[in-house]
Amino acid sequence: MFSDLECDYINPIDLCNKLNQFVLPEMAAHAFLFFMFLINGSWLAMLLNLPLVVYNIQKVTSSRHMYDATEIFRTLSQHKKECFFKLGFYLVMFFYFLYRMIVALIAADS
Repeated sequence: MFSDLECDYINPIDLCNKLNQFVLPEMAAHAFLFFMFLINGSWLAMLLNLPLVVYNIQKVTSSRHMYDATEIFRTLSQHKKECFFKLGFYLVMFFYFLYRMIVALIAADS
């Protein structure tokens, strides 16, 4: 989406309207998973997710969680870095949870 903005395929207002509808649900889903790890006692998974939860809470409390159409060009590189970081984080966590699921299935079979 950010590359569409750079190439001028989408205007900033449409981009922000499209992205802003996913910001809070993504943060809420991540906080819910963190809470479930806390209740379940999955301490390693909880600790691995703690930095991103704290970062999300900090963004919400400082009112920087929504994309602003008037400042999107000025903060575009920061938003792109954040998206790539989150993509990498979620990819690593996916393979970690896949590994933990396979280990649990093998342990249950034995």
